[in-house]
Amino acid sequence: MPATPMKWLAIAALATVLAGGAQAQDYPSRPIQVIVPFAGGSASDVVTRILLDRMGKSLGQPFIVDNRPGAGGNTGTQAAARTAPDGYTLVMSTVGPLAANRTLFKSLGYDPEKDFSPISLFAILPNVVVINSKLPPKTLTELVAYARQRPKELNYGSVGVGSSQHLAGAYFEQIAGVQLTHVPYRNIAQYTPDFIAGQVPLGFQFLPNVVGMLSSGDARALAVTSPKRMTALPDVPTAQEAGLAYETYGWLALLGPAGMPKPVVDKLYKAIEEAVSDATVRSRFTEQGAEPVSPGPDELQKFIASETAKWKATIEKAGIEPM
Repeated sequence: MPATPMKWLAIAALATVLAGGAQAQDYPSRPIQVIVPFAGGSASDVVTRILLDRMGKSLGQPFIVDNRPGAGGNTGTQAAARTAPDGYTLVMSTVGPLAANRTLFKSLGYDPEKDFSPISLFAILPNVVVINSKLPPKTLTELVAYARQRPKELNYGSVGVGSSQHLAGAYFEQIAGVQLTHVPYRNIAQYTPDFIAGQVPLGFQFLPNVVGMLSSGDARALAVTSPKRMTALPDVPTAQEAGLAYETYGWLALLGPAGMPKPVVDKLYKAIEEAVSDATVRSRFTEQGAEPVSPGPDELQKFIASETAKWKATIEKAGIEPM
């Protein structure tokens, strides 16, 4: 008796499942490329390499980083979305390309929620609220009061319009009810001397960008913007502890193109879990101002959606024009 169309569909589906299982069993059989949509040596690049080095030991194959900066991270992220979903090309991406840039740019060329197979978040990078140590405020609430008395007089710096530091500052204005002046720079090296000189005495920075100024006494850390205190700055309160319900942070996630077999995703996620549980990895993350996490694929999907909504509201309220 000939097979019906429904039977052929069932057979095809079973074959796909079996093929995916076989692929996962052999995976990985060669090196894995990971596109990083930012420049080499950036905080996100360094933390990603720490993770991938440990994942490679778990999986028995090396990871090869391919830095493709451009358009706020969109260039490399878009390239990854167009690759074969076989697990041999992945992408590390962040809050910009996966959430905020949907509002910051008129067109991305990809859909962050549909064009990728989420694997997991693996690092949280809190912003540190820092001020020039010559300024009077000693606490976050004192900074808010100081800024309210001087609308638009207090400058804060970032590495560009739409950067995490810029958005953290814009969000701070909205939460604290203050008016600041944003000063964008091309890179952190240009911002540092102006901060020390007092021309741009405020920042919402990642720790590696300001650790030197904190050590020298040129900067004072008033709060960190994560739900918990940073391992690297245990004596600095969270914004919540300092009296302001202000939470924002950078984050790093690993994804593949849409359609990647679930067994392959599961294998990669297990390697992430093993990596962020490793004491050496955790210590090296701490040095970079990063906190290790591994919530998994489903949580990453939900997180991207929630971050997209949060930053859409923030950007529109701040009146930042799409690029």
